[in-house]
Amino acid sequence: MKHLKLAIFLLLSVALPCLAQNYPNKPVKIIVPFAAGGPADNYARFIAQRLQDEFKTPFVVDDKPGAGSIIGTDFVAKSAPDGYTLLMMSNTQTVNESLVENKPFNLMKDFVAIAPINYSDLVLVIHPSLPYKNLAELIQYAKANPNALTFASSGTGTPYHFAGELFNSMAGVKILHIPYKGSSGARTDVIGGQVNMMFDAVTTMSEYVKSNQVRAMGTTGLSRSAILPGVPTIAESGVPKFETSIWLGLMAPAGTPKEVIETLNKAIVKIQRNPEVVELWAKQGATPLVMTPAAFTTYLNNDIHKWATIVKTAGIKAQ
Repeated sequence: MKHLKLAIFLLLSVALPCLAQNYPNKPVKIIVPFAAGGPADNYARFIAQRLQDEFKTPFVVDDKPGAGSIIGTDFVAKSAPDGYTLLMMSNTQTVNESLVENKPFNLMKDFVAIAPINYSDLVLVIHPSLPYKNLAELIQYAKANPNALTFASSGTGTPYHFAGELFNSMAGVKILHIPYKGSSGARTDVIGGQVNMMFDAVTTMSEYVKSNQVRAMGTTGLSRSAILPGVPTIAESGVPKFETSIWLGLMAPAGTPKEVIETLNKAIVKIQRNPEVVELWAKQGATPLVMTPAAFTTYLNNDIHKWATIVKTAGIKAQ
């Protein structure tokens, strides 16, 4: 048995580099552990199409939402480490490392970093029927009336949820969290007035702001959003140093050959540096986030630490 295991190991050590050199030679799946219609799904399809053009091989997006991204993420963790099943992830996964104790995986042990994709600011919007014309008025009411207002999110642990919790903590208010199974449902109910407000990516919510279906209270960057320049930042509107964003990236199961990771990283960087892509994303409110796999690994570890501190300090629990 010992000799058989050694033989298999030696065979794989020879075979994997050969497979990597021919990568990809069959369809690649990009698993999105979030509902369709949100930034992760949209940009996964954007990247998949351009990777398909680059490699002349199908890159197929498969949405597997559920359990705050746990279901889809776990599916990838248990997939073969051959580069043919990838994970489109966000800061939801780095938040979940401290928020969700009994996950069936560990992000930095069961996955390997490929590349970040992009990042964008969020915007806090309210239904137009609410009387608040600016953030100061909203905060004043929320302080005097704890839990009287509600904010929607795409689920516990998502960037939209944690933007709300960060706002509660830094503004000294208590606005009640209403989690949804995806950003589309949350967005629809805020626009419809069933929930008072929401932090959402500017890449998806800006069109509703411009059409007056919602009223923008503030954006979450340290400087104003280029696509919503008339909307002040939350930091300049009464909550100093408030800053958060949503970012996206790709990971693969641990054990995926280094050559495959590097091949994918180079292809993604090529897409990110395409002037047409840079211009298009800028119009949408997104900025390329260009890193090597090693740099992205460091970025992930730092983000995990940052959110762990916020989870502990604010006493946030998984719902």
